[in-house]
Amino acid sequence: MSVTSKYRNAWEGFWREAPDTTGAVLWDAEPALTSARHLAHFAARIEHPELPLVDLGCGNGTQTRYLAAHYPDVIGVDLSHTAVERARSQDPDGTARFEQLDATDARPVRDLHARLGDSNVYVRGVLHQCDPADRQPVADAVAKLLGERGRAFVVELAEGAKRVLTDLARNPQGPPPKLRPVFAHGIAPGEVSDTGLVELLTNAGLDVLAEGTLPLITTEHTADGLRIEVPSRWFVLAPAGATSSEQASSA
Repeated sequence: MSVTSKYRNAWEGFWREAPDTTGAVLWDAEPALTSARHLAHFAARIEHPELPLVDLGCGNGTQTRYLAAHYPDVIGVDLSHTAVERARSQDPDGTARFEQLDATDARPVRDLHARLGDSNVYVRGVLHQCDPADRQPVADAVAKLLGERGRAFVVELAEGAKRVLTDLARNPQGPPPKLRPVFAHGIAPGEVSDTGLVELLTNAGLDVLAEGTLPLITTEHTADGLRIEVPSRWFVLAPAGATSSEQASSA
């Protein structure tokens, strides 16, 4: 299975039209407000920090570059070729590697795992923007990349985010400028229920080690200057049975 051409074209069109400047995209908030907060929950639960770390759905690589400052081998992957080229151009020092990857296609996911070995995985806001048929394959890709030793940090919009985004879209003056292109390209954020998200992860063979809530910080502001924040949920995940196996081996 691979992602539909319609969905791929939506993302290519979005990234081709997006300004090539930091913070121009709705979710391209500075790492201090995003991945740094996530690592506060993730870092202590990574059993093998020496493993490669895959930023799945890296976009233009802002968070990937931050992660590369904390881990020795970081690879950003994205469905969009244009996004990957943006990420490379914004990382002239080569702090991270970037590759195009359709995470719904099991073969290139297997190939990536074969090249890297077991990896830790960071996923920020990917599943909630996938077409329904693509969500489980993406969750399965996370599990495949972890192998037996990796850990994953997954953060996705909470169910309540859809109401927040809908209210913004229905503003009499129109959606905020950075939200407009998301809808214009047919990208529908906030489409996964809270229970549906957990089912995707457990069906992929992942155990939840820790979870919590955090606001997803955007780069957009309301008319009165307040930064827009959207409810999100985070999970630290391990391959099913990995924790019990480690406990048994250390006993």
